[in-house]
Amino acid sequence: MRAQMEESVMDSREERVGMRSGMLTRIDEVFIGLMRAHGARLLRLALGAVFVWFGALKIIGRSPVADLVAETIYWVSPDWFVPLLGWWELAVGLGLLAGVALRLTLLLFWLQLAGTFLVLVLRPDLAFQAGNPLLLTVPGEFVVKNIVLITAGLVVGSTVPRRS
Repeated sequence: MRAQMEESVMDSREERVGMRSGMLTRIDEVFIGLMRAHGARLLRLALGAVFVWFGALKIIGRSPVADLVAETIYWVSPDWFVPLLGWWELAVGLGLLAGVALRLTLLLFWLQLAGTFLVLVLRPDLAFQAGNPLLLTVPGEFVVKNIVLITAGLVVGSTVPRRS
């Protein structure tokens, strides 16, 4: 009798674990479905918001990276170049937010992001501590994190419909 009770308790536990496992699997599937359905669009909108924000800061003269831009692109005047870069970023951001002309928007996106890496080539003293590429400065971290933006751009670019 005792063996039957223990077996019954074990069966009951296994059923509960199985039910929980099934419920967790269903919840997991729902969230994965939501991410598949909305993730790329939300990523595009987030990128757009970042570009609008950063561009606007450059346009109004409040960008924390204006000096970095001026020190990297030293052959042009930052008085006109930083705001121009801001308008460029604003155009990219609005294009991403609106989801229109995405091919052109992404071209501008890639060109802008490629430009951010110029500091690593032209002014490594601003990006690395003591010339060591493993020891980033704050501006160096700011530039290197753009790898994440580039990757996000790849995801967004993969959603652009083919031309018919």
